[in-house]
Amino acid sequence: MRIIISTFDVDEDGYRDILGITEGCKEDKVGWGGFLAHLKQRGLQSPDLIISDKCIGLIESLAAYYPDAKWQRCGVHFYRNVLSVVPRGKMKTVAAMLKAIHAHEGLAEAREKAATVADKLDEMKLYQAADKIRSDIDETLSYYYFPAEHKRHIWTNNPMERIMREIRRRSRVVGCFPDGNSALMLAAARVRYIAGTLWGTKRYMNMEHLKELKKERAADQEAKTERDNPAA
Repeated sequence: MRIIISTFDVDEDGYRDILGITEGCKEDKVGWGGFLAHLKQRGLQSPDLIISDKCIGLIESLAAYYPDAKWQRCGVHFYRNVLSVVPRGKMKTVAAMLKAIHAHEGLAEAREKAATVADKLDEMKLYQAADKIRSDIDETLSYYYFPAEHKRHIWTNNPMERIMREIRRRSRVVGCFPDGNSALMLAAARVRYIAGTLWGTKRYMNMEHLKELKKERAADQEAKTERDNPAA
C-alpha cells in the first residue's frame, strides 16, 4: 500500500494549498489518472505548471487531463539520475557541470551549455551520463518559461518531498497499520496540520511577476497577429 499525495499548488495570491491525498497501490497511470480526474472534478481546471519527478504514470495522465500545462522535471531528481551512472570519484566534478547548466539566465544559453557538458562527458568517457543529458535536459528547463524570480520555487519538487518525509516519519512511529484507511487518516491529519502552520499561511511566491509576464506575452501575441494579418 502506498499513499499518493498531489504536489501542492500555489494559488493566484501566492499561498500554498494541499490539493488532496489518497490511497493507492502504485503510482501507475490508473492510480494517477483517477487522482487527477478527482482534482479536475473538484475545480482544478488549468494549472500553468506541474512539477514532479519522472513518474511515467503521472506524465501519461497529465496528457489526458491537463494537456496545456507545462511539466517541469525536478532538477534534483535529474541530477541523481545522471550521477547514478558516474563513478564516485567523478561525481563532484559532474555535479558542478550540471549546476552550471541551470545557472544560465536564458533558455537558449542553458541548452547550449548542456550540449557543451554532454560533449565534455563524452571526452571523460561518461557516455551514459552524456546520453541522459542530451535526451532529458529539456524536461528540466520548463521553469525558463516562467518569471526568473520564481526559479528557486519551481525548478525542483523538494518542498513536496519534505512533506512526504514528514508523513513517512509519522507512519514509521505506528509501524503496522490495520488497513489502508487508517494509514490514510494519519497522513491526512498530518497534512492538515502542515497546511495550517506557517507553511500554508505565509505567502510563498509573488504571483504579480507571473501576471505581468502573461500580460506581456498577450500583448506580444496581439502585435504579432496584427502584423501577420494587416487590415485590408
